Amino acid sequence: MKKKIIIISCISILVVILLAVSLYFYGLTSRSQNNDNVAFVVNKGESTKQIINNLYEAKLIRSKLSALIYVKLHKISVQAGNYELKESLNVQDIFDILTNGKVKKETVKITFIEGKRLVDFEEQLEEKLGITESAFLDTINDKEYLQELINKYSFLDDSILNDQIYYSLEGYLFPATYEFYKKASVKDVIERMLKKTGDVLAEYETLIKESKYNVHEILTMASIIENETKYQSDRPLVSQVIYKRLDTNMSLGMDVTAYYGARKKLTDPITSVDLNAENAYNTRNTAFKGLPVGPICNPSEDSIKAALEPSDSNYVYFYADKGGKLHFATTYSEFQELKKTYS
Repeated sequence: MKKKIIIISCISILVVILLAVSLYFYGLTSRSQNNDNVAFVVNKGESTKQIINNLYEAKLIRSKLSALIYVKLHKISVQAGNYELKESLNVQDIFDILTNGKVKKETVKITFIEGKRLVDFEEQLEEKLGITESAFLDTINDKEYLQELINKYSFLDDSILNDQIYYSLEGYLFPATYEFYKKASVKDVIERMLKKTGDVLAEYETLIKESKYNVHEILTMASIIENETKYQSDRPLVSQVIYKRLDTNMSLGMDVTAYYGARKKLTDPITSVDLNAENAYNTRNTAFKGLPVGPICNPSEDSIKAALEPSDSNYVYFYADKGGKLHFATTYSEFQELKKTYS
């Protein structure tokens, strides 16, 4: 009996060891078959754990533990510098590059702000990368190129080909900090930002599938939410108002859509002509029902989440005080009281 227990224990230990070894080697395999390039920076003085964590956050490795064990076993010393790593590389390939110091060409970092429009992004691209306005706008509205992108990215569809849309990729280029080659092309920039958008949307895959709205409509709602409030706590409430008005076939009546329709910045004065104008964006026009033809800015992840998860409330109206904080009402009379209180 004792011998049998020893044999079972040995087999169990062997199975655990084999499983651990299998997991270790699996963790060293490439995380993706995608051959796209990813800019990666190793700063001077960064610890091995920090570098491995950064690789994991950049979705370049499967397992932090496997990578750490690999580095320790092989006594790897990483060289500081700017690198270009392909998503399809395995851990060995990655650390071969980082060890040999095969740095990439000179790069520049650009931070795109949440809630800004593509025309604002273009100004930064011209300043930092020398990409001209005409080159940028011609590319993002090139129907042939857009069709290529639709075929490549599952979250894009024919909605972006609508001729009434001002800028076809508005709302789809995710605002974040990026590092680009100084000689990056317009398409390099676009596809890098689209990939980031895809990564963000993947986090909400279940909610998107359960929604009665498609990705284009969700991003359009998110862009309105983004521009209507700077307070994160207000966003699910604004989302709820949008859903309520859509469900009851009521005009959205959102000022920010009138600004975009008039091609005006949110800091510009808005006129009654702008508010009543008939275009594919202006929901302030009382005859306009439904969502604008497309997004009016490039929204944050918080606003995308709010568009997918509206609050469980029953508001129909809101009014901003002088600090930009929104106050909500269920009836028009309550809304009128808010205006008197916070004007």
